[in-house]
Amino acid sequence: MCRAAHLHLPGYTLLLTILFLLPSVMFGKDLAAMPANLIIADGTPVKLRLSQTISSKHACIGDRLKFFVTSDVTVDGLTVIPAGSTASGTVIGVKGKRFLGIGGHVIFKLDSVELASGERVGLTARKEVKGRSHTKFMAAGIIGTGPLFWPAALAFLLSRGSDSVALKGTAVTGHVEGNVLVQTADLPRTRDNGSQLHDVMSFVPPRVLNGEGLEGDMVNLLFVAQVDDLQEAFQRGGWSTVDKSKLAIAWHLLRHVTHDAKLPMARLYLFGRVQDYSYALPDPTAIVTRRHHLRIWKTDYEIDGNPVWAAAAIHDVAIELGKHGHLISHRIDPNVDAERDFVGENLAKTRLVNYREYLHGVDPVFAAQTAAGEAYYSDSKILLLDLHQTMSSQADRARSTAVLPESITPTMTSTDKGTAALLKVSADSSGAGPRAHRLNPSSVRRVKRDTK
Repeated sequence: MCRAAHLHLPGYTLLLTILFLLPSVMFGKDLAAMPANLIIADGTPVKLRLSQTISSKHACIGDRLKFFVTSDVTVDGLTVIPAGSTASGTVIGVKGKRFLGIGGHVIFKLDSVELASGERVGLTARKEVKGRSHTKFMAAGIIGTGPLFWPAALAFLLSRGSDSVALKGTAVTGHVEGNVLVQTADLPRTRDNGSQLHDVMSFVPPRVLNGEGLEGDMVNLLFVAQVDDLQEAFQRGGWSTVDKSKLAIAWHLLRHVTHDAKLPMARLYLFGRVQDYSYALPDPTAIVTRRHHLRIWKTDYEIDGNPVWAAAAIHDVAIELGKHGHLISHRIDPNVDAERDFVGENLAKTRLVNYREYLHGVDPVFAAQTAAGEAYYSDSKILLLDLHQTMSSQADRARSTAVLPESITPTMTSTDKGTAALLKVSADSSGAGPRAHRLNPSSVRRVKRDTK
């Protein structure tokens, strides 16, 4: 027996040696297949956002600007410019607001961006931000007062437009200037699709801005949905889109007295632009004074091919006169988490929510004020709702009855292989509850996730 075992020992040794060397051989082939250098092609797009607010009232030609990259730039499976990298730019033109109702403008350009290797390469891009013109108001004033008292009409010629403001977070796309040769030795590999959620949580601003750059409502909701799915969910939830024009206020109040669900909302900004959608769900007994409402912006990110939308939800509970420098303003419920949860529960009743999860961003907001000066508080959690429709979710709705139950706990179906796979939560073996398990290690370090 001992001799037989001894005779077979070389065979086992050979097998172990092969198993030990195989990963090294495969790794060596991988290294050999990877070139020592690669080229970042001329014109490669780089998505950035402005790191500070600038205005034609204060900016000067030559002012230096900072930007940050919002999405990885990859070449041949390697990340050459990682998200979060810094870029620089310069103000090249400024004009203040002028007579005849003409608004100001600011022009800036991009200069360079930092590579993953630490080197900097040139960028080309130019953006002009114009202030609002008041020429129509001026013309209407001249026409209205001219026949009655012409000196008053001349006074309208002295009216000025608005200052130009490029808000913090304004999106800009730069392009790499010329072909750039970089070494591959220290470049990280391209991240998987799960990193998109990490980028959303890292680079979506925690609060929205007003037109002057003052921070206000917190971003407390994220939606994963195609446009049609998003609109259908709010329509089935009983929400109304509001009027975009302030001129519509007087008409609707005269027509409906106090009962108007479509009263316009203030224009707030994220990514340097006004909200894409505004939804309201009024109290039927006091539509003007009390209403649930939220503003929604489309982000640059997608999860499994479905756009990600950011939203700020808040609950108006009363009208106040002469506060915070406004003739008329709304008082809000300071517990903005209650409004966030209300939106989640309302949409859950539509049977259109495939998945929900509470997330923590990298910049928590526990106490703050709206742009109008109303104080609010939060646990800083952001509710993510997956509204994108799969074949299984459509079949489930087809089998459901027309009358929906009062409360529904949304679940993921076994055949949903889309977004839910990227946002999957598994049960903790310790019994402590759900835990995140799809994000890569760097995501787990930077994004804290839990359930409420």
